[in-house]
Amino acid sequence: MKQDIENFLKYLTVEKGFSENTVAAYRNDLSQLASFSEDEAARRGTVPSWASFSRQGMLSYLLNLKERHYAATTVARKVAAAKSFFAFMVAEGKIKDSPTQGVPSPRIGKSLPKPISISQARLLLEQPSKLSTLEAKRDKAMLELLYASGMRVSELVSLNLGDVDMVGGFVRCFGKGHKERLIPIYEQAALAVKEYVEQARPHLVRNQDERALFLNRRGDRLTRQGFWQILKGYAKSANLGASVTPHTLRHSFATHMLSGGADLRSVQELLGHANISTTQVYTHLTTDHIRR
Repeated sequence: MKQDIENFLKYLTVEKGFSENTVAAYRNDLSQLASFSEDEAARRGTVPSWASFSRQGMLSYLLNLKERHYAATTVARKVAAAKSFFAFMVAEGKIKDSPTQGVPSPRIGKSLPKPISISQARLLLEQPSKLSTLEAKRDKAMLELLYASGMRVSELVSLNLGDVDMVGGFVRCFGKGHKERLIPIYEQAALAVKEYVEQARPHLVRNQDERALFLNRRGDRLTRQGFWQILKGYAKSANLGASVTPHTLRHSFATHMLSGGADLRSVQELLGHANISTTQVYTHLTTDHIRR
């Protein structure tokens, strides 16, 4: 069963071009489903297999998730992962029918992104400047760049040396589906990156062949989780509370751009949204004038 999951994940990576983070989420969800199927088979005294996993088994799995108090959004994601996996298994001829056929996904309301105000964003961006460490210079560059560009955190930590043009004032990043986009950034963000690259990064790097732009204390590429811990610390010192997440600056970038008069299509391109409807959610956070 686990080999079938690996084959599916390989298909997502090679043929569908899914990102590493998306594939990791699929692996986690499907591994949980496989474990549940194995436990159920052991309870019945049968050999676990996807061919014997029925629609009733899928419904039991959903009930188990609800009993464990998973959020509706999480359950919906796990159902979507299962549906994609079983559709792949049917297409490959491994099973005849999908056990997810007719299985409903939880109804979830469309939650609006929660940006912070411009004054709160400025306060957050000021926090690293209160420290004189090498890491503080790195953190200032990251926060400035994230707010200036609206990049996803996964895109930020994936940046390499040379991806930020500090003279031209733009950053090159690769979004979902490995789609490249160039995003203009304001001068303050470019200067913060320049200061980090010239004054801090040389002291953090251990391997001179390392191309990652943002490094941790060990000289390795900073991870999303590492950035999250850093952000929580600065949000706390700025008294912004636990509501600030790694996606907050992206939401704030979009909202502040629209409030400042940017058109929806331009913001869509900057954010790397494939569909304009994804960007339209931000219009609910702006004035009636901007919405019109």
